[in-house]
Amino acid sequence: MNVLAIDTSTYVMGVAVLTEGKVAGEFVTHIKKNHSLRLMPAIRTLMEEIEMSPKDLDRIVVNEGPGSYTGVRIGVTTAKTMAWSLNIPVVGVSSIEVMAQNGKYFPGVISPFIDARRGQVFTGLYQYEGGSIVQKKEDQIIQHKEWLEDMKQLDEDIIFISPEMEKQEEVVRSLLGDRAHIAEPAITYPRPSELAYIGSKKEVDQFTHLFSPNYLRLAEAEAKWLAENKQK
Repeated sequence: MNVLAIDTSTYVMGVAVLTEGKVAGEFVTHIKKNHSLRLMPAIRTLMEEIEMSPKDLDRIVVNEGPGSYTGVRIGVTTAKTMAWSLNIPVVGVSSIEVMAQNGKYFPGVISPFIDARRGQVFTGLYQYEGGSIVQKKEDQIIQHKEWLEDMKQLDEDIIFISPEMEKQEEVVRSLLGDRAHIAEPAITYPRPSELAYIGSKKEVDQFTHLFSPNYLRLAEAEAKWLAENKQK
């Protein structure tokens, strides 16, 4: 099976192709540039480099969120459009689950997170068990200090993984001390090859046109509109 993976959920943009379970190619950047202008050229360049045509693809896997609203929409829209035109399925994978893969072999629990502003983070809790990453607490949006207080109750070391670690490292260390392990820079971002691998194992459970992102919260404008109309 040939799988194309697309990730634009954060400032990290990544694409990868998995062929029969092996990584044929991967392209990743972590820069503050417009994903909408760079994603399709990145896909095209990667496909040309590995000498594969879109018609050779059997599945498209996309990071479904949470993360940047605009970024997630770009990735999901591109994935759905390609899948629809090629008549192949699209599969979504949580951004938190993808980042958790970077904690494989850590002898404790894994807490990946994405900054969600106003002191909040998108996060979840995972652990490496029996050769795979297992979810221990569901993905959620929560005040990071509240999440860290919960983590203090665990009798295990915790590795924190995030492409935005510099925004939260101080509070993590101050609340958890030596039990907090900060992932090295090389493993702080989501890998599209891991996204492809996870997505290749998931069942296709919906039609392409019904697939939608998982934001974990309403967009600010939508939340404001609902609040104003509720008052009326």
